[in-house]
Amino acid sequence: MDQNEFDADTLREECGVFGVFGHSDAAELTALGLHALQHRGQEAAGIVSFNGESFGSEKRLGLVGDHFSKANVIQRLKGTSAMGHVRYSTTGDTLLRNVQPLFADLNAGGFAVCHNGNLTNALTLRADLIRGGAICQSTSDTEIILHLVARSQKRRFIERFIEALGQIEGAFSLVAMTNKKMIGARDPLGIRPLVLGDLDGAPILASETCALDIIGAKFVREVENGEIVVITEDGIESLKPFPPQRERPCIFEYIYFARPDSIVGGRSIYSCRRTMGGVLADESLVEADVVVPVPDSGVPAAIGFAERAGIPFELGIIRNHYVGRTFIEPTQKIRQLGVKLKHNISSGVIRGKRVVLIDDSIVRGTTSVKIVEMIRDAGALEVHMRIASPPITHSDFYGIDTPNPDKLLAATHTLEEMREFIGCDSLAFLSIDGIYKAMGYENRDPIIPQFTDHCFTGDYPTPLTDIDGAQDVTQLSLLAETG
Repeated sequence: MDQNEFDADTLREECGVFGVFGHSDAAELTALGLHALQHRGQEAAGIVSFNGESFGSEKRLGLVGDHFSKANVIQRLKGTSAMGHVRYSTTGDTLLRNVQPLFADLNAGGFAVCHNGNLTNALTLRADLIRGGAICQSTSDTEIILHLVARSQKRRFIERFIEALGQIEGAFSLVAMTNKKMIGARDPLGIRPLVLGDLDGAPILASETCALDIIGAKFVREVENGEIVVITEDGIESLKPFPPQRERPCIFEYIYFARPDSIVGGRSIYSCRRTMGGVLADESLVEADVVVPVPDSGVPAAIGFAERAGIPFELGIIRNHYVGRTFIEPTQKIRQLGVKLKHNISSGVIRGKRVVLIDDSIVRGTTSVKIVEMIRDAGALEVHMRIASPPITHSDFYGIDTPNPDKLLAATHTLEEMREFIGCDSLAFLSIDGIYKAMGYENRDPIIPQFTDHCFTGDYPTPLTDIDGAQDVTQLSLLAETG
């Protein structure tokens, strides 16, 4: 993976999951579902299927369409049940052995599992397992779940699965499969999303509703926080084995990660982002001639801002959607051109105008510097940057790739220092109260917040066993290669 400074100046979701039970086109549907979830992970994809007698597994590095649209690959994934995963690795190399779903033969039969999120005690559990004689085949935290299930002494498989989940901490939405059932599970706080759908009587599990839409499935409901859904030929059973807690979904699903056409928590993602832009205009209005989004994630907020402010909206930045990894040696000169590979300025929209530039977030700030510079070079009179989320001041440990705090611009600079660094005429963020107002709440509950918002507040809702026990733990360090 190209690690130049501009590629690093973004937030990335770790993965997306999908599963279908009891459909003759299970593998094909899973591939389509993963296409819809490609935004949640672009570095690797995998599908596991079951044909009534044996499991099939295909894993590839790269995009879903590069591999799973090929008939010979899909034809090897026979059966009426299948599950899949798209992945973004946040540290270390992307290795085939880390690509999910992970599969193992247990004494009760085959077991496959894939995971969206991050376990915050995986390193601790892994060390305990290895001391007990376990042999780990990957560096993925998901493998911990396989070992915990395998070592359980419970009689029934679902009891083993529940016992395993009771030992892990952090954020997880899981899809698992045996030779008789498919299982979906969300962590007790519901930090990561998971929905249940139906296609002609075949149950579907997916990270987002957009994956249901692409295959023509109907949305049934969300898997609730702390719920385990067990799907068999006899129907769907709901289990809630853990002490009840109030749901706290990740606020960044609404700000950035989920696709705009998805429905999460009963809310339209597009509408939420548009409302955030409107509240941002209420909080930080500025005299200007045009509102321009940083595409693509800044578009809904910019529409909301322009509508509330009464300032024309224009697509002043055009994004090249066909740029993946840098295809030439990343010399310093090429690094300086990195943003131009992905964005081009429509000078006719910008020249002679006072511009309000809308983005969803600022991480390191390096991309913002280049975009502001490009807008000035295109002839803008003024550039006022508005961010449709609060400043990111803390790292994430629940499946979002964020730098350590010393690399986060808002954690190391005052607002005025950030403005000077970026080079804009003014800079303002949506307030933490503003983000909650946009989500339909009068204010943030100070006792138990309605959302997981630790990137802005430092309020981590679960124990951080691995992080608290280490002096220098980077995000998803379990994925880093050793030795």
